[in-house]
Amino acid sequence: MDFVEVRVQAPRELADILVAELSQVGYDTFEDNDEGFCAYIGEGDFDNDAVSEIMSRYEGQGELGYDHRVITRQNWNAEWEKNFQPLIIADRVSVRAPFHAKPEGLEYEIVIMPRMSFGTGHHETTALMIENQLGIDHQGKRVLDMGCGTGILAIMAVHLGAQEVLAVDVEPWTVENAADNAAENNCTNIECRLGGVEVLEGEAPFDIILANINRNVLLEDMHAYAALLPKGRPILFSGFYQEDLSKIEAEAAKHALAYQSHRTKNNWVSAIFTKL
Repeated sequence: MDFVEVRVQAPRELADILVAELSQVGYDTFEDNDEGFCAYIGEGDFDNDAVSEIMSRYEGQGELGYDHRVITRQNWNAEWEKNFQPLIIADRVSVRAPFHAKPEGLEYEIVIMPRMSFGTGHHETTALMIENQLGIDHQGKRVLDMGCGTGILAIMAVHLGAQEVLAVDVEPWTVENAADNAAENNCTNIECRLGGVEVLEGEAPFDIILANINRNVLLEDMHAYAALLPKGRPILFSGFYQEDLSKIEAEAAKHALAYQSHRTKNNWVSAIFTKL
């Protein structure tokens, strides 16, 4: 399947609102740029009328515009090689592509080739999740990475000492990409599995759960995550805005998940909860 990239031109104060609107009609990956942002959706799910209707709601509130294009699977690597820059997170973690030079003096290095998957650390949610991971003891732990994308969080977990990681995603090419990136980073203890929460049936409990997806999926599937988390163990959520944190907290409370802390960047959130 190919993707449609919708490039939106919008002032900063409207961009976050428009991202939230588009997330409600199927867009689940966004990239900021100097003019606004880009939103991505599978070509079969793209509806130009839906985008036009959303944009029309905010006419007169700023200089708005959008266009779109199809990004074919075979062109994806070229797009990322053109735009993907090395990244340093929390002054401790290097995230780079194989064609970038290795930086010196950092504790952790992650090498990522995104292909058709998302999650290079450049999006606020991924970087926030990694920052939260850095404060959690992974040593010898069994970790679940739901919505694994490129596998970056699973790889970070292994670098932090995780003994075993299960990385799950609903897209076949994402699972393939995560497995390739795990191999690239010599992470032999990461299993990449295709599917959603249904593939967790019969799994043993996890010591740490990472779920960087989107608000609606988190709310719908939180019961399944909570059932696999022992008392006193952490679960990290991201993929939603600060105004949605109260909804996440309320649903978490139903499943004995207690709020501990959260980080924010450009209105995106990564929050840590603990099983009571």
